[in-house]
Amino acid sequence: MAEDDDTQQNPFTRPGFIVGAVVVVALIVAGIVLTVLNLNRDDDAAPPAPDPSSSATSSAAPSPEPSGVAGGASVCGLAGEELSGTVTTAPAAEWRFQDVYAFPTSSTAGPGDTAPEGYPYCFQHSPEGALFAAANVTIIGFGPAEQRQAFLEYALTDGPYRDTLLNAQGAAAPSDVRASIAGFRMLAYDGESARVDIAFRGSSNGQSVNGSAVLELVWADGDWKLDASNPEPARLAELPDLSGYVSWTEG
Repeated sequence: MAEDDDTQQNPFTRPGFIVGAVVVVALIVAGIVLTVLNLNRDDDAAPPAPDPSSSATSSAAPSPEPSGVAGGASVCGLAGEELSGTVTTAPAAEWRFQDVYAFPTSSTAGPGDTAPEGYPYCFQHSPEGALFAAANVTIIGFGPAEQRQAFLEYALTDGPYRDTLLNAQGAAAPSDVRASIAGFRMLAYDGESARVDIAFRGSSNGQSVNGSAVLELVWADGDWKLDASNPEPARLAELPDLSGYVSWTEG
């Protein structure tokens, strides 16, 4: 009974808040804190073999033009490629809304386009592009299940965990959930991959929480995508506070 009570009181353990420890144990609890895929897999089982037929991206996203850069040119033609660097101050952003969740946009860093299903995609091949991509991924996690599924079809790279992630079931966020991006840390960037730590504030059922989602991104097919060769392309944690993060908020 105590365990049931804890589950009801802790928003991180409620169905729909956990993206899976791998694209999530919650692309959110952090789903950022909060919601996404609820991946149910046996950690001791061998990863499924990748299925080349499942690697096709959503029909909403065009194919990038060939280029000499690994991963191809930007899928929507965004310029400003940077193969090294970091982000240490909050970039200027225009904050738009998906339902009640604000997400950052930039005319240079992206997103450069929106799929018919409603998710934003196409980010600059740069540290700022990776940051904007990570922030947008976290917000997509709160959206409708159909939209999230379409996004994952597009955003998961080829890899041994792709099919498992695509088959994960997720529920829509409860109507009382509120969440907002609060900050970030750029942990690594080398042009081919990026590790971005997004901090957020969330609340549900009268309770508030600070959370962190560390996203493993790779540059593939002209965009920043979730690394399906990694059993945990998103790792979450509850935070006691936001010390150490660069503040980045709407407004």
